[in-house]
Amino acid sequence: MFEMGWFSLKLFLKGKLIRDPMYFIQQTTIGTVIGLLLLVSIAQVNVPLWLPIIVTSLLTGAIMPFLLKDFKTK
Repeated sequence: MFEMGWFSLKLFLKGKLIRDPMYFIQQTTIGTVIGLLLLVSIAQVNVPLWLPIIVTSLLTGAIMPFLLKDFKTK
């Protein structure tokens, strides 16, 4: 398991793992911005900080597979 992760990391750093890196960066940025906006908007409500963090993590985690559904590796 460790060897597979190490091999993937080496390919990623060489630029040989992702077919379209700009698509990956674009979709990841969209997911991050959605999560950040959601976190900031929920945190404005007078609730404990742990609640917006949990809600945002769950919703952002649910969104990412849809954003990266066309993601391809080499």
